Amino acid sequence: MCGIVGWVDFSRDLRLERDTVAAMTGTMRARGPDGEGVWTCAHAALGHRRLAVIDPAGGAQPMTALCGDAGLPVVLTYNGEIYNYRELRTELMVRGHRFRTASDTEVLLCAYLEWGSDFARHLVGIFAAALWDARREELILVRDRMGVKPLYFHPYPQGVLFASEPKGIMANPLFRPRVREEALPILLNPRLTMPGETPLDGLEQVRPGHTVVADRSGTHQTPYWRLVSRPHTDDAATTVATVRELLDDIVAHELRADVPLCTLLSGGLDSSAVTALAQRHTAPEPVRSFSVDFVGADADFRPTALRPERDTPYARLAADHLGTEHTEVVLDPRGFARVHDVTLRARDLPTLGQFDESMYLLFQAVRRRSTVALSGEAADEVFGGYPWFFDAAVVWRDTFPWLGDAPRLADCLAPGLRRRLRPAQVERDRYRTLLARVPRLDGEDGLQARMREVLYLSMQGPLAYLLDRVDRMSMASGLEVRVPFCDHRLVEYVWNVPWAMKTADGREKSLLRAAVRDVLPAKVLGRAKSGYPASHDPGYGDAVRAQVRDLLRDPDSPLREALDLDRVRALAGSERDTMVFADTAHMLLPLVETDAWMRAYGVELAA
Repeated sequence: MCGIVGWVDFSRDLRLERDTVAAMTGTMRARGPDGEGVWTCAHAALGHRRLAVIDPAGGAQPMTALCGDAGLPVVLTYNGEIYNYRELRTELMVRGHRFRTASDTEVLLCAYLEWGSDFARHLVGIFAAALWDARREELILVRDRMGVKPLYFHPYPQGVLFASEPKGIMANPLFRPRVREEALPILLNPRLTMPGETPLDGLEQVRPGHTVVADRSGTHQTPYWRLVSRPHTDDAATTVATVRELLDDIVAHELRADVPLCTLLSGGLDSSAVTALAQRHTAPEPVRSFSVDFVGADADFRPTALRPERDTPYARLAADHLGTEHTEVVLDPRGFARVHDVTLRARDLPTLGQFDESMYLLFQAVRRRSTVALSGEAADEVFGGYPWFFDAAVVWRDTFPWLGDAPRLADCLAPGLRRRLRPAQVERDRYRTLLARVPRLDGEDGLQARMREVLYLSMQGPLAYLLDRVDRMSMASGLEVRVPFCDHRLVEYVWNVPWAMKTADGREKSLLRAAVRDVLPAKVLGRAKSGYPASHDPGYGDAVRAQVRDLLRDPDSPLREALDLDRVRALAGSERDTMVFADTAHMLLPLVETDAWMRAYGVELAA
């Protein structure tokens, strides 16, 4: 994993802008602590910070290939891992390519030389890549199918800026951070964000499974992959066997690394399945595993719909059963605030408060012993694991099911803003837009058709936000996190498995449970879904409420004038259980974090 940046401008000589490109590249230091490179020509500049995982001695970037009699360069800067790079390397050698390194970077570069802009279809992995092709004077930006690795860009009339994180673009004087009023609903609920959208004016993301080409005519974005609905013809036994075969192959490929590797083990079905399969591939050597808990959790924990149990007993049970080399990382919630600025600078957008802070501290601890970690993210979205999938009233409600029964924070906007923005209409419009994109199957109706919609909606904004959090907090620690459940081959197959087969035993993720039944202890196998752990330390909730009160009193707050103060006070003074939030403090976090972000980055709110 790495950090990439770049700049294409057809109106200036970028060889004279090397200092600016170096500054952009320097913002990616945390993502790439092992090396740095910058390449420039008249109209293009690429920068790279490297976290060395494959071929540490030979995979330096930007990487260049000279093409044709004129020796015109094709230059690559890339972030990610290509899990099938060994197989692709063999295929490309048969096609006449010769390799100077053992890196997946050179495989990606040669794949582009062989297949052109279609090269991404041949890749299995997580990646965000930029290629400058001097033969055509065009920049190609490409992002993996599920959007695991981030890639932002800022198009302008003369060219484009791009980077793994917004900070890389912000380091260029051409870009100034600004938020329009219309972005407030997604700042207060980031899961409403549409693919490719950001709250910053003029800043876009390359959409998952898309390619962006930038040339003298402008920027053009096209898909190279999308989900397709097809009839599922396998019987139950074949389906279970196919899922197991896919997972075995995926985990085996994702264990490829030339650096120490581990798993993140919560004791839930997803992470335990990944750890169990990893252990089988690394035996007789035990795989390292890590879990997280909080000081005082024995006394403070309070069950909620999304977090009905603590992870620690199950993580211990799974680790003992599998024989992993397990470490419990126990965090003190009173220390979260000291890393808030770090997590804010890692995101360049409002943070998730304690959830980002605890994840960053966990990843810091993991990084002391490992450079790569396998995680269980996305299994709930792919196999159907969240509680709102199984509440009929929520499922059939004509809006995003993952919103559950929670209040809408956008209802706390000032009356004038509510009238102008109509947040309820914004929510409906986004829901309808995504609903229209669901890849439907002819003849499908009833619960099966609705659950296809529900799963698709969950694989959009909510999954994107989850993957973004993992990427930012891990890369801020110099740790690479791999997510086997995001492998597109698994996603494509499970997408078309009927809902009745996904819930064959009457519970969530029945199909996954059946596929790994032989490798997990019964208590872990039958455990109910429990989300990433939250600290229930009452002192943390009190601190969030105090921050909200301070915001409401502070005339210098950039967010205060946008809020209905009485509604915020009423919400802050209430306490209610919801399907989505750990508590009311969790619900209020976007107010505190948006205010902090706007102050830290000097973000203006424009009408």
